Amino acid sequence: MSGRRAANFGIWFFGALGGILWGYDTGVISGALLYIGRDIPLSPIVQGMVVSGLLAGSMAGAGLAGRLADSLGRRRMILGSGVVFIVGTVGAALSGAAPMLVAFRFVMGIGVGIASVVVPMYLSELAPKEVRGKLTSLMQLLVTVGILVAYIADYALSGWGAWRWMIGLGVVPAVLLVAGIYTQPESPRWLAVNKHDERTARTVLTRLRGSEDAADAELADIRAGARDEAERAEPLRLRMLAGGRLRKVFTVGMLLVFFQNFVGINTIIYYAPTLLTNVGFGSSGAILANVGIGAVNMLMTLPAMRLIDRAGRRPLLLVGALGMCAAMVLLAVVNLGGMTKGPLLLGLTLAGIAVYVASFSVSWGPVQWVALPELFPLRIRAAAVSVCVVFNWLFNLAVALVFPPLLDAFGAGLNFLFFAVMTALAFLFVWRLMPETKGRSLEDLERQLVGA
Repeated sequence: MSGRRAANFGIWFFGALGGILWGYDTGVISGALLYIGRDIPLSPIVQGMVVSGLLAGSMAGAGLAGRLADSLGRRRMILGSGVVFIVGTVGAALSGAAPMLVAFRFVMGIGVGIASVVVPMYLSELAPKEVRGKLTSLMQLLVTVGILVAYIADYALSGWGAWRWMIGLGVVPAVLLVAGIYTQPESPRWLAVNKHDERTARTVLTRLRGSEDAADAELADIRAGARDEAERAEPLRLRMLAGGRLRKVFTVGMLLVFFQNFVGINTIIYYAPTLLTNVGFGSSGAILANVGIGAVNMLMTLPAMRLIDRAGRRPLLLVGALGMCAAMVLLAVVNLGGMTKGPLLLGLTLAGIAVYVASFSVSWGPVQWVALPELFPLRIRAAAVSVCVVFNWLFNLAVALVFPPLLDAFGAGLNFLFFAVMTALAFLFVWRLMPETKGRSLEDLERQLVGA
């Protein structure tokens, strides 16, 4: 591996390593919930609070991240998210009561929220336009890796019911993130526009692109985009997101994060073992099946990384919505059809979940995080992405918090039917409103979507 490729690999890997933390902390709770009750009594609503504590913290972290990423830089914010992860993970693993567990899950969530805003932005601003989708979606791949590792840890420790170790092992990738991102460069776009340090920006771009000519050309494009924004400063204020020239792209961003959550993925990620025990699996069997679900989630992200810069963002979203809709219809029919527990019910439930997860992982999982930074102009990108991601975590929290009581009150079938309707609406949203962003520089996209 050449020196430039090795340097670039370090940037992409350590920049996206926040995804492993995000995935691990998100996925580990699904198995841990089956055993936490042995030490800490959990009613259905308290279960939802334990899960959603991380999501409430993610909202707070995402809300803080946009403004701080502009003032402190992308790299420092990723570093800070790793430190927050460590504190929250250790506290949650040592918790002795439900309020303490919820509180430290909230702290963990702050780290998740920061990473969810800053990591995609960092990778998008460093990536060449030809492979921006692939490199930015690397974070989503590592999210799925983190989820799979969490499921494997859950299964390996299920024989002892060791939920504290399940949660506590999240410290390992957090330490790697803090150590690794410390050695990586800052975003050249942030350096040039926010810090007005073109010399360092040029050095970073030369390292990334392999030649001074390519770096100079890209830096000139960044300067031109910054001048255009300075001339249009008034429409780019955050309070103008809901009106004026930014209203359309802000609406697209908000609908993108709304549908990514209300198509039902969080019910599978957080509660798959609970759903599987309801149809006849034992606890260990449900967690083992969950490992298989995690493997599908990770493996189907790989073709997404290959296709996202070839097929484009819109085709992946459309195909994924159709696949998810078909899977949710199957799950609804199976659960509402009065089928008794047995091998057929178990097989159809697993098949429906596998098709659903595969469809999500090849489409809506990675595409949201690639597309959000592409929609907004540079000067307001951090703030606008932050607002969208805050609502992403709000929608995530809403689904996670209400699903256990709704599952208890109405059963799985009606919930799956609701998500089938939402996936159909998601298809219509992409068909009518979602722009295609592949193969264009961020500056070109700004001129196209917001106006010169």
